Amino acid sequence: MITYIKGKLVEKSPTFLVVESGGIGYFINISLNTFDQIKDKENILVYTHLQIKEDSHTLYGFAQKSEREIFRLLISVSGIGSNIARTMLSSLSPVQIRDAIASADVAIIQGVKGIGAKTAQRVILDLKDKVLKIYNIDEVSPNSNNTNKEEALSALEVLGFTKRQSEKVVDRVLKQDTSLSVEDIIKQTLKNL
Repeated sequence: MITYIKGKLVEKSPTFLVVESGGIGYFINISLNTFDQIKDKENILVYTHLQIKEDSHTLYGFAQKSEREIFRLLISVSGIGSNIARTMLSSLSPVQIRDAIASADVAIIQGVKGIGAKTAQRVILDLKDKVLKIYNIDEVSPNSNNTNKEEALSALEVLGFTKRQSEKVVDRVLKQDTSLSVEDIIKQTLKNL
C-alpha cells in the first residue's frame, strides 16, 4: 500500500496531480478540497489511497490525513464508489461531512450532486456510529449551523447586501469552518465581499 508520495509537483488541475518521485510520475486523482489546499510549491507531500480493481489501479490523493480518512469511510458504504466520495469531498469539507453524518443531517449529504435521499440515509445509517466513535464526539444538533447561516444572512441584508450576493460567500466561509459563530461568519463574509 502506498500511504503517501513526496516529490516534485509536475502538473496540477482541479481533478488530478502529477507528482514525480524517484524518477516516476504518479497520476493522482484529487478532490477540489485538496486542489485548494495544495499550493503551487515545487515539492509536496500527498497522502494517498490506492484502489486496485480487476481492470485498473487508481491512486487518490489528499492534502490531509483527515480527508483520506473520510474518503475511506465513505467508500466503505454500499453504493458509494470512489468517484462519488471524491465528489462529496469536492462539494463539502471533511469536517462538514463528518458533522453531517454525526448529526444525521440528510439534507447536507443529499445536497451533493449524484446523491439521492436513499443513498444519503444509507451513508448516515452505516457511518454514524463509526464517526461518533472515531472522532469521540457526542451527537450534534443538525440545525445549529443552518441557524447561524440564516442569522448571518439576515444581518448582512440589514447591512445592505443582497441575500443572493451574500449567500455564496457565506457558504464558502462555512465550507472552511462549520463551527463559526454568527459574528465570525459575518466578519469573514465582510472580508470576502
